[in-house]
Order: sequence, then C-alpha cells, then structure tokens
Amino acid sequence: MKANYCKDTKAVRTSRIFPNDINNHNTLFGGKLMSDIDMIASISAYRHSRTECVTASADSIHFLHPITPQDSVCLESYVSWTGRSSMEVFVKVIKENLKTGERQIAATSFLTFVAMDDDGKPRAVPELIPETEEEKYLFQTGADRAATRKQVRKKSNELASVLDLGQPW
Repeated sequence: MKANYCKDTKAVRTSRIFPNDINNHNTLFGGKLMSDIDMIASISAYRHSRTECVTASADSIHFLHPITPQDSVCLESYVSWTGRSSMEVFVKVIKENLKTGERQIAATSFLTFVAMDDDGKPRAVPELIPETEEEKYLFQTGADRAATRKQVRKKSNELASVLDLGQPW
C-alpha cells in the first residue's frame, strides 16, 4: 500500500454565516459547526483510505473565538496521524471578518475515523507522510493523542456499563 502525503488528504470549505446558522447569542450555532467539521473530516479520511470510513470519535472540539454573521468561515481538514486501520483527522476552523480581512483560528478539532472493507470490518490504511511544520508537529504528537483516546474510550465503556437503561419517558 502506497503512503500518502497529508496534503493529498486535504479538504477545504469556505462559507458565509446566515441567519439560520446563528444562535441566540448571534454567533454560529456550535452544533452546526460540529456537523460541518464531521462532514469535511470524513472527506479527508476517505481520500486517505480510498474506502468507506466511519467516525469512531470526535476526540476534541475547541471553540476559541465566536463566529458571527460578519465572518466567513473556512474549514481545512487533513489526516494528521494513522494507526493500523484508524486515521486521526485534524480540522482547523478559520474565521475571517469580511469587512476588515482579519483572520483568527476560531476552532480546532481532532476526529478519529476507521477504514472499513466491503464486509464492514476494519481494514489497514496507508502510511502518512507529513511535510509542513504544522503537519510534522501533529504527526509527531499523534501517538500521544492516540494513547489518550484509548484511555478515554476505556473510561467511556466503564461509564456505559453502569448507566441505567430504564425508560424515563
């Protein structure tokens, strides 16, 4: 299996913020941004694996600066680290004030996808080659994030085992 460069997995989407996208604080609704992040990240995962992928987890989404109707929002995603069948996808959200041109990192996110074969079983993914300083940094720190994800997943399974399944409605 031939290795891929991070840039080969990059997906970019820029859009405006309209009234149906905002919350009661006149900023972009967080759930809308989360959906957009998952959507663009899935494209990067598919570009790397060239097969169906499932979202295994949204590992982190950090909202750093609010996005307003005066801004455009640009989502950039790419595969930043790989395991055997899993891919960590980094999404950078950049807001730009359309009047002033000022740009800020509005949010960052890491998601994990698993490549699936035709039978719905995890399948191996190609290795990854980072080139830029940003890509190299994320790649070099990826194993630590993967270890943290493994611990968090274990704790999530422990929590799920004690949750009540009764019907509250």
